[in-house]
Amino acid sequence: MQITGENITLENLYQIAHTPEMKAELSATAKAQMQKSRDYIEGRISSGEVMYGVNTGFGAFSSVRISDSEIEQLQRNLIRSHSMGIGAPFTKTETRAMMVLRANALAKGHSGIRPLVVEKILEFLNNDIIPVVPSQGSVGASGDLAPLSHLALTIIGEGEAWGADGQPVHVTKLLKEKNIQPLELKAKEGLSMINGCQVMTSIGLLSTWEARRLLWTADLAGAMSLEGLRGSRKPFDPLISASRPHPGEAKTARNLIKLMGEMSEIGQSHVSDDHRVQDAYSLRCMPAVHGAAKDALRYVAKVLETEANSSTDNPLVFADANKVLSCGNFHGMPVAHAMDFAGIAISSQASISECRISKMISTQMSELPPFLTPNGGLNSGHMIVQVAAASLVSENKVLAHPASVDSIPTSAEKEDHVSMGTIAARKFRQILHNAENVVAMELLSGCQALDLIAPLKPSAGVKAAYDCIRKVVPFAKEDRIFSKDVEAIKALMNSGELMKAVHAAVGELEW
Repeated sequence: MQITGENITLENLYQIAHTPEMKAELSATAKAQMQKSRDYIEGRISSGEVMYGVNTGFGAFSSVRISDSEIEQLQRNLIRSHSMGIGAPFTKTETRAMMVLRANALAKGHSGIRPLVVEKILEFLNNDIIPVVPSQGSVGASGDLAPLSHLALTIIGEGEAWGADGQPVHVTKLLKEKNIQPLELKAKEGLSMINGCQVMTSIGLLSTWEARRLLWTADLAGAMSLEGLRGSRKPFDPLISASRPHPGEAKTARNLIKLMGEMSEIGQSHVSDDHRVQDAYSLRCMPAVHGAAKDALRYVAKVLETEANSSTDNPLVFADANKVLSCGNFHGMPVAHAMDFAGIAISSQASISECRISKMISTQMSELPPFLTPNGGLNSGHMIVQVAAASLVSENKVLAHPASVDSIPTSAEKEDHVSMGTIAARKFRQILHNAENVVAMELLSGCQALDLIAPLKPSAGVKAAYDCIRKVVPFAKEDRIFSKDVEAIKALMNSGELMKAVHAAVGELEW
């Protein structure tokens, strides 16, 4: 993969983060642009000019002039002192994404640093020397200062990296084994390595890719629940979504029609029922609710891709315009807002999924046996499946409180407004994982419901999903450990096997 400063997408970042054998290199064009920027900065340094972060202290120490002989020590001290991350580390996959994004931002050529800095980050990446980066300690002020400092600390040979056994080791051990030299920092390079929002953006992009897959699966789960509850297809008529032209609503309606295809045996069995005037909102309003989540996620993806291909350093160097400009491009608020929005949208998606589980276990809302068990009383059936889903949905309500509405002054009031963007990204990731479990629970209940109304058969798309799930999760004639069933279904979801089976049967779904 070529690192150009402009070519990161949702898809290619996910691919390189999850594919250790995939290599990255700095493009010739980006290298030339970086060198021009570096030559310009060195010219201004040699003239004796004072520039923030180059020959001054940082933050509240910005007025302290640093002598030329101490400039390199200044950069090392910055990385060491800012390596204040705490808590459980990010995964290797997440940190690979951070390395790619950090390299890409610097490759735009507005940081005034040597191309060697990016080449060294990529050398570590390509040789699977992945820094151990703690997940807590960033407020999203000057970007992700603490976690990015841990990343930079490893690149300069002083931090920890992941060993072959999955345990942290001092990076010098790996460098010696692979005959790789650490980076020796020059003027401005320490600051440039840690200014920006690459941690929150990488977590956001990886989670958004997975959330897109979840939204397809949620449409599938909704279609399966509708068949199990013998609901109506009428609310998905294209005339309805055309009258309220939100893109996600129309896409969801088309997905549901595609999944359910021609009228199934289940649908035909109740087409003349006069008591089915309207289904519950969780069935009838799937286009509106699922569609709103799709619209939100597409907005989030656009924000994150823009951020991934942006210059987020301070100061920024514009050699052609003969300017070095102090700025606030490092501030995480654009990402923070997007992450909070994503968390809210996926929380809502999980909530409507739980509503459908609740309908399937209730004799007041369905024609199915109580709690989806053939022998209720002796067996509790899916009673606690719904309870567990309710627990996760309620946990998401807490997590969905926006982090970006909070701020706390830091650095002696110099950095007086911060974004909390990394907290927002980490919350979104947890919300997503909770939502995946809820949708897996809905699929578990949906398959059980289909068996209980057999021999009537569901539509083609739903049948493809049912067959895929039933290969690993059988019908429950009596109680068993249903959490293991949920884990098995979630594995099918996350491997892509479930949607692959559905797409093979009915074609690609939209998002």
